[in-house]
Amino acid sequence: MRPCFLVLDQEYPGSISTRKLVIETAKLNVITAYTADEALETLERFPKVDGVVVDTELGRRTCEQVIEEIRRISAKVPIVTVSPGGNAPCGKEQFHVSNFDPRRLLDVLQEICSEDSQLNERGDLR
Repeated sequence: MRPCFLVLDQEYPGSISTRKLVIETAKLNVITAYTADEALETLERFPKVDGVVVDTELGRRTCEQVIEEIRRISAKVPIVTVSPGGNAPCGKEQFHVSNFDPRRLLDVLQEICSEDSQLNERGDLR
């Protein structure tokens, strides 16, 4: 089964998430949320996603607040944050990459998938 990631991205009128397209091009499944509330509701509905990708520029809530809420729903889900230039990590994520480096994002997602498959082989399922 192909890995699935929840992506919390900013919504730009009239355009689809570039990040979503990049991830789907790598043949990974994506569930996209455009607000923190939508992302949290989606995670409650689909708690077995392989990871969550969070844009650090969220608006009403800080990135740290959103990560804390994600952890309340799914304590072990890997979290990747992205920010312009890659210079503003939240501090509570496992990975942080630049908005402008899609290759690095894909590398991190592949690393998460690889870690998941290693855990599954040992029987340490989430």
